[in-house]
Amino acid sequence: MNDKLLGDRYKLGEMIGTGGMADVYIAQDTRLARKVAVKILRSDLARDPSFVSRFRKEALAAAGLNHPGIVAVYDSGEEPAPYIVMELVSGHTLRELIHKGERVPLKRALEIGEGILAALEYSHERGIVHRDVKPANVMITDQGDVKVMDFGIARALADLGATLTSTWNIVGTAQYLSPEQALGEIADLRSDIYSTGCLLYEVLTGHPPFTGETPVSIAYQHVSGKLISPSSLQPDLPAGIDVILNVALAKKPEDRYQSAGLMLGDLFKIGAGQVLTTKIARKKMSRRKLLVIALSTVVSLAAVSSVLVLTRPSTNTANYPQIPNVVGLTQADAQAMLSDYVVTFTRAHDARIPKDRVASQIPLATTRAQKGSGVVLTISDGPGDAIVPLDLIGMSLIDARAALAAVGLLVAQTEAVASDQPQGTILQVTPEPGSTITAGSGVVLQIASGQIEVPVLIGVDAIQAKTILVQAGFLVKEIEAYDANQPVGVVIRQAPDAGTTQTIGKSVTITVNKAP
Repeated sequence: MNDKLLGDRYKLGEMIGTGGMADVYIAQDTRLARKVAVKILRSDLARDPSFVSRFRKEALAAAGLNHPGIVAVYDSGEEPAPYIVMELVSGHTLRELIHKGERVPLKRALEIGEGILAALEYSHERGIVHRDVKPANVMITDQGDVKVMDFGIARALADLGATLTSTWNIVGTAQYLSPEQALGEIADLRSDIYSTGCLLYEVLTGHPPFTGETPVSIAYQHVSGKLISPSSLQPDLPAGIDVILNVALAKKPEDRYQSAGLMLGDLFKIGAGQVLTTKIARKKMSRRKLLVIALSTVVSLAAVSSVLVLTRPSTNTANYPQIPNVVGLTQADAQAMLSDYVVTFTRAHDARIPKDRVASQIPLATTRAQKGSGVVLTISDGPGDAIVPLDLIGMSLIDARAALAAVGLLVAQTEAVASDQPQGTILQVTPEPGSTITAGSGVVLQIASGQIEVPVLIGVDAIQAKTILVQAGFLVKEIEAYDANQPVGVVIRQAPDAGTTQTIGKSVTITVNKAP
């Protein structure tokens, strides 16, 4: 057995990603002479025997998914820590695309939705429910293809009974969580359809369907909040988009599409320019309920069609009037200034805008929009309270800033201290995580400076030494020599010496004993 290789096969290279569950590395598959991605699970998950057992089973199930729209799982192992070996995809995540802030053209948005649904239809037919469909788990390859990933991990975590409060950062992102997941109920394939609806809503409109100050408040919106029609935010969307997303985002699973294929078929119709009929989704329903749904769909289509007649864009948008800036005005004054538009109001806490004043508007001021189109105004409820997120410690500084911003808090100060954690890792938070403070307030973050102690490696098995260095954040340089007095395969020299400090990301050279 070659102890230098992970699983006697995979030679680890540079880290290419990290997250709440695992770190991802490029690796060389020495048997098949190809590059792969190796995902090594987080140490706290690796210590949970029930998770490791479930993960092993689900990794095997995911490895059986052979579809061009699913990132392939090739292999898995558990030493020195649980890991999975996956197809190495060159591209970027849908999350990165969304965060650019550019509106995705309708045709491309439909292609993305179709790619996700085709992958889900395949996995659902084989009994695999993803349960964590979100932009970060959708890859867009350099060729423009759509690939869904992390089937096995998502299901293994969900089946452990992870809860909204204890492991939110692991199981799903709040903005893409189905109502039944938010309530702790069983999530089946229709939860994947709901999450896909959330994702598609955001790609088409530029905004998630539900927002809130905290994950719990967002979950509440999923359970009981009223959905703003996509056409209210983007009047140029086809009428059928409202129909598809209202079905996909139904609160009750039985009112949604009952298979990914049914939703996929309706997306194909929209892409082909067809008008949707009432033959959407729902199997196993009473004739009376189906009649009610059909009638309501006809009414919805008629209403949406009438709006689109009023708001159908002309070929020359330069002739449209500019939407005035109403941020900071009272609701009445803003309504008066926007009398030519259909105005929808929502409310949210905002630390910057006084209570009962307009905090934000969509579309933005100076945007040219046809009279009669929709404008959404958010009225400030004042600063309100915010809870310091519970999971900040261990995050990177970038992720911690984003998590604080999501609940309306700021980073007031950072204090760098020596630590064996990767540079920028959050070590301590003041006020403490879970504290309730005024929204808009700042917190103090103690972060790792990145200067850490080089571990003792001499006498350690080579593969174990490399794992220690990689997980500590060092790069590894390996050379070979022979010492007849030492066991073959162990480290006989290292540089820098153990106990000295070295900046994370720098190289540590190990000399491995190899027989001539």
